[in-house]
Amino acid sequence: MNAEELLTTRSSMPRLNEPGPTVEQLKLIQAAAVRAPDHMGLTPYQFIQFQGKERQILADIYQQAARLNDFSETVIEQAGQLPFRAPLIIISCLRLREHSKVPRDEQLCTVACATHGMQQAAFAQGIGAIWRTGWMAENDFIKEQLGLSVDDAIVGFLYVGTPAVPTPIKPQKDPSPFFMNGNQLVLD
Repeated sequence: MNAEELLTTRSSMPRLNEPGPTVEQLKLIQAAAVRAPDHMGLTPYQFIQFQGKERQILADIYQQAARLNDFSETVIEQAGQLPFRAPLIIISCLRLREHSKVPRDEQLCTVACATHGMQQAAFAQGIGAIWRTGWMAENDFIKEQLGLSVDDAIVGFLYVGTPAVPTPIKPQKDPSPFFMNGNQLVLD
């Protein structure tokens, strides 16, 4: 896949099966993550991978969090099934670094770019991936179980695997409504 096609046809694949990425494919996905823009080289990220039987650990954490939130039994059961929607789940975490020149939002953007880079690296190799969030990304118990501090954040859960069906490519969007020239600004 050439770069132009990769950049203009990016799409999420919500239905993923075994097998997950090979060791070589995963190395490329990981290499793409650490090439994200990173002001001052703070590396404000950590990625936690769950694959194979390790996914049960994540399922247990999700179910405990759902119980602590007094969710219904149906939601608790569903929470335990979520990690099994793909052979590999990579949790992208912001590990905030205190720095006078690099605010939290910029560090958060670094982690978001790293997550996007991993998804693009998967897509470039014919692997499916989808970036998910949901209530689990905002849950303090889950953050604590993953070893995150109150200043850290879960940026997303990247589900990675073999597409169950051809990846649905969304129609192209017209970018023109989202771009304007500086002379179009109305200044007071």
